Amino acid sequence: MKKIFLASFIFTAPLLFAQDSLFTNSDTLAEEKKPVKIFASERAINANTTEIVGKGKMEFLVTHNFDDLAGTRGGLKNFFGLDNSTDIRIGFHLGLTDRLNLQVARSKGGNPMAKFAVFPFYELGLKYQLMRQYENDPSHPFAVTLYANNVITSRNSSYTAPRINGVSTDTALNQPHTFQNFGDRMSQTLQLNIAKKIRKVSVQLSFTMVHQGYVPLHDEETIFALGGILRLPLMRNLNLVMDYFHPFRSKESRDYFKQVDDSFNPPGDIDKNSTAFRFYDPLGVGFEIITPGHIFHIKFTNATQILENRFIPYTVTSWGKGQFRWGFTISRSFVLWREKQTPN
Repeated sequence: MKKIFLASFIFTAPLLFAQDSLFTNSDTLAEEKKPVKIFASERAINANTTEIVGKGKMEFLVTHNFDDLAGTRGGLKNFFGLDNSTDIRIGFHLGLTDRLNLQVARSKGGNPMAKFAVFPFYELGLKYQLMRQYENDPSHPFAVTLYANNVITSRNSSYTAPRINGVSTDTALNQPHTFQNFGDRMSQTLQLNIAKKIRKVSVQLSFTMVHQGYVPLHDEETIFALGGILRLPLMRNLNLVMDYFHPFRSKESRDYFKQVDDSFNPPGDIDKNSTAFRFYDPLGVGFEIITPGHIFHIKFTNATQILENRFIPYTVTSWGKGQFRWGFTISRSFVLWREKQTPN
């Protein structure tokens, strides 16, 4: 499965370039009409949007997630989480064609659970626009993009097998472990995004698959998730943005992790009065501020990490326990090159 997924990712780029001319021919009439800008930026709160940078342009994004605002890790003693960061991502999104983006990023990563201590990360991604929404054109009612990335960690993973009722779950695994091969360092996300702007309201569905080359005992290599984005205008340059993902983790896996004891987790990651270990659906809510030069997202989310490869399968912090955080994303677009105009 891992080899097939990696091979498909490697061959995605040439196939997309080859298909660009096909879509150009089929959209000849539609190109005469004005395309709808559904979202202002390539990212919402946690999720990717269907937006494309554009040929010859680059979008530079800086995303920062702080620590818990409340709960055992937040409060006034930690300045409501602002004293620490759980993740930082610096990304460069380059428009290779009018439909294809290349994304290169570095993410600090986090350590929400001792068992999944793999960070930091290098990310290489592709986003291809299969369809655009056009004004007053029933044949193009929504936008569709295909997104795929490959993430590589530059540090070894090390963990000790969890204990249930004081007994190790696996004697042979009750010692630090590291990656066995280079493929263990990788994880991939494949995502189909479908979005539509209805008057001034923007909505999106994200069908997502996350595959990891290395997972601990009783974890799942491949997890499917369904996500969504909602963008509501408040003022001329101010919007309310929300996104949400529901990972379809198996009941067997969830039940297993509910049994592990507190020694499996770093202090503060779970309720001190409980030995339960639970996964939560990542939910983000924030405000989008549009200026002539930048786009700001001020957000609150229970996801500690920024990459889909991490926050979809491994969000273990809960809004209900005060384990949500401040965060922000700043994006700035640049023109790198322009096509030469043919003289008349």
